[in-house]
Amino acid sequence: MNDPCPVALRGIVPSLNTPLSSDQSIDVASLRRLVDHIIESGCAGMLLLAVAGEGQSLDDREWQLVLETALEHNAGRLPLIVSVTAQDQAVRLARARLSADLGADGVLCQVPAATDTYAALSEVAGAGPGLLMIQDLDWQGPGLALDEIVRLFEHIPQFQCLKIETVPAGPKYSAVLQATGGRLHVSGGWAVSQMMDALARGVHAFMPTELERFYVAIHRHYRAGEIAQARSLFEDLLPILAFANQHIDVSIRFFKHLRMRSGLFRTDQCRPPVTPLDGIQWAEARRLADYALQLKAPDPV
Repeated sequence: MNDPCPVALRGIVPSLNTPLSSDQSIDVASLRRLVDHIIESGCAGMLLLAVAGEGQSLDDREWQLVLETALEHNAGRLPLIVSVTAQDQAVRLARARLSADLGADGVLCQVPAATDTYAALSEVAGAGPGLLMIQDLDWQGPGLALDEIVRLFEHIPQFQCLKIETVPAGPKYSAVLQATGGRLHVSGGWAVSQMMDALARGVHAFMPTELERFYVAIHRHYRAGEIAQARSLFEDLLPILAFANQHIDVSIRFFKHLRMRSGLFRTDQCRPPVTPLDGIQWAEARRLADYALQLKAPDPV
């Protein structure tokens, strides 16, 4: 299947954690190391300041610092999408304009709650750099109705990518691809535990957090027709996914801890409202971090 997105986003496009120093300030040096790591791992792009990046816990100055640092250090090496999701439409629009001004390749926005979806997303699309990725996020339900997705796709030219994070995700991937004739770029994020299912359905990109070299290798093997190799490598990750995907706060905490243990981050600090892990969860997190670090990471592409 050809990639309908004008920005090449075929493969693994990680959602980056935002590194924090022990005083809760933005750790710029760790962010630069993370950008290099994403590129060296063979990823197809990167997503900044989304849920995994705790973007909504940052003030405007911090948000801009993260974006400027990542864009400057990336230096055009990979497409960079930035989340402009916020509770207030004025903030979404300001961040979309800033993203365009600073040179981001596209913006991602969650479907705004309790508002005119079409009007709000049209404004964001018009303010941004020209590419809008809508985040269809519903932790426990089906998310946007299919006919609404098609309507938005047909009437907002900048809307060319959809990140589906719903329950269940698999049938929705197929339904959206079929309804748009494969013209809408579809990616999966939170449902990475269903990656093999999504690959079989023709999903264009995956937006996990951490373990980038494994996901890149899984995608490469599958695209080469080496399904058994892809499945074997994916199954090595299942103990980690079973723990991390029980709740988004567990995922953020665990993967920031793994970033620290791997030497990319100096701390595993998080911001509220990310809830702490209790003692039993931390014991399991440390055990699984040991397991992850012992896995033989595939060579980068």
